Amino acid sequence: MTQTVRLLLGDQLSRDISSLGDLDVERDVVLMAEVMAEATYVRHHPKKIAFVFSAMRHFADALKAEGVTVEYVRLDDPDNSGSLAGEAQRAVARHGAAKLAVTEPGEWRLAEEMAGWQERLGLPVEVRDDSRFFCSRAAFADWAEGRKSLRMEHFYREMRRSTGLLMEPDGKPVGDRWNLDQENRKAIPPEVEAPPRHGVEPDAITQDVIDLVAERFGHHFGTLDGFDFAVTADDAKAGFEHFVTHALPRFGDYQDAMRLGDPLLFHARIGVYLNAGLLSPQRVCERAEQAWREGDAPLNAVEGFIRQILGWREYVRGIYWLKMPDYAARNALSAERRLPEFYWTGETDMACLRDCVEQTRREAYAHHIQRLMVLGNFALLAGVDPAAVNYWYMVVYADAYEWVELPNVHGMAIHADGGVMASKPYAASGKYIDRMSDYCKHCRYDPKKQLEKNACPFNALYWRFIMTHRETFQGNPRMAFPLKTLDRMTPEKREALHAKGDGFLEGLSYAEPGAW
Repeated sequence: MTQTVRLLLGDQLSRDISSLGDLDVERDVVLMAEVMAEATYVRHHPKKIAFVFSAMRHFADALKAEGVTVEYVRLDDPDNSGSLAGEAQRAVARHGAAKLAVTEPGEWRLAEEMAGWQERLGLPVEVRDDSRFFCSRAAFADWAEGRKSLRMEHFYREMRRSTGLLMEPDGKPVGDRWNLDQENRKAIPPEVEAPPRHGVEPDAITQDVIDLVAERFGHHFGTLDGFDFAVTADDAKAGFEHFVTHALPRFGDYQDAMRLGDPLLFHARIGVYLNAGLLSPQRVCERAEQAWREGDAPLNAVEGFIRQILGWREYVRGIYWLKMPDYAARNALSAERRLPEFYWTGETDMACLRDCVEQTRREAYAHHIQRLMVLGNFALLAGVDPAAVNYWYMVVYADAYEWVELPNVHGMAIHADGGVMASKPYAASGKYIDRMSDYCKHCRYDPKKQLEKNACPFNALYWRFIMTHRETFQGNPRMAFPLKTLDRMTPEKREALHAKGDGFLEGLSYAEPGAW
């Protein structure tokens, strides 16, 4: 008789995952299943589906090589029930299992579903904490209790103290500074070449998955062409080492920079591996710190990198579980506009948006400034319905899981949470994009103009946004400067900017709900 069926989800591909912690090789069965429900609860980018399925198959093979009994259900198995609950039910019935063990899922919808599994399956269902994070959900709730504001910077400092990363023996941060972000906002000069790209050629397993995904999900947004994600822990580690050697030394300087046709620049592209479990956040932070201590990377680069993982990644997960399920329904700015169709087609004369959408279609990837200050900024200024924006981000990126996507988009990009995460909206005119990229040099619009025919639409949209939400921002000290600038404008100019923004939005095509 099988003692325990241990269910592994597609983003739990870590050998030290809690559900495998007390694995009895002689009596337990590990269940892994490719199910239609998880591939289609949003219409995921085909590269994400291919990455997850291939990584799952490779991980299953690695477990089998250890002597672990793995029951693997492929998507095209004729007996596949199509859901995780259905596959768990079939497995426990087949094996007469005494218990089902699973590590807590990363998304609220699955946690809610699993809460009913014990009654449905008729046996104990043990849902274990996910120990792969620096900060447990309970620890974050303890940190948040009683605080008037939940700012990432305060949380980050606590995480630095608790982990000892980039800390001196006397309890001070190395360099006597917690945050070197001011040094990490440089535009990238045209003569600076990005390091060579790291990619992995699909093996036979991955190619089989690509063929399957092309057949079943080829109609989803995105392309499978050029698939080069690592799908094993060893290859993901090799990719990260490539970043440490070739890109980390200049990551800090240029982490906010953008360049037309250059999707990676000095970024690591490891979010997809971290979020699926192929890389350990603890180990990558320790490795980055090691690079600094050995003189292979400067402090501003290493601190900036570690802050993204130890700070932001842990923080957004904490916010997600602390504030859900009500968090997803917040719409603090009463945004109701449909999503412009160019988010799906890339058909726009705005070079920055066109490049970011086309890159996203090809890569299932864009770095954080492209997501926040181009794609998110436009949605914020245009007043797009948060549900539509969040759906789009979940669909298009290979590293998107709701626990990480929702707070980053809802709270940071479009300020729909009303300031839970950010003390002010990340709204910007075309001047920011011009300063941090070369997009404007390839665009028919001029970021230095506001009301002329060829003026960058971001400019009028920015001032339209400030005018629309003036009362909301009136008491916010971080919004004092744009409000004072607005007050210095003549009534005629304010009216003209508002009208120009309205006209631009009225001239756009909008996607029908459910069309994509």
